[in-house]
Amino acid sequence: MSTPRPSLTLSSTVLDAPDAAELADFYRRLLGWETVQEEPGWVKLLPPGGGSGLGFQTEKAYVPPAWPASSGDQLMMLHLDFEVTDLETAVAHADAEGATPAEFQPQHDVRVLFDPVGHPFCLFVNEEAPGEPPAISPEWVAEQTREIAEQDRLTVQDAVAPNPSDPAAPARQAEPDTLS
Repeated sequence: MSTPRPSLTLSSTVLDAPDAAELADFYRRLLGWETVQEEPGWVKLLPPGGGSGLGFQTEKAYVPPAWPASSGDQLMMLHLDFEVTDLETAVAHADAEGATPAEFQPQHDVRVLFDPVGHPFCLFVNEEAPGEPPAISPEWVAEQTREIAEQDRLTVQDAVAPNPSDPAAPARQAEPDTLS
């Protein structure tokens, strides 16, 4: 006999930051969401039409994740995806509000940016949305691929099946191919 599942509703995704209020202010400007709760070390934003929101909590020991990460780096635990209708305009808006575009961009219809404290987030164009995807040259894609290959990157195969001949080797985290 199984235990009945209780009612669970996702209220918000919470991001740590050196200063919750400052990071919340960035996302408030970026998204146009409203603050619904604010107290020392904690802020919660909700979208105007309802749904789950974003929470921010102060964590003095916060360390920004590295992306893309290499072995030994602080790994990101999650990232946020925001669908946009115009990628170029959305990137310009995010940049004006304080985001920084990542040096490596893995896909032609996605832009990876970092918020002011280093959390990666993605802006993406839904391929089913009207309009042409942004033009990305095959040369640019090849250059990005070469740069990743030159780095000491952990493969999914290494993460799933570490070298069995090295019993002391710890299991390693897999690098995502992309953020989304």
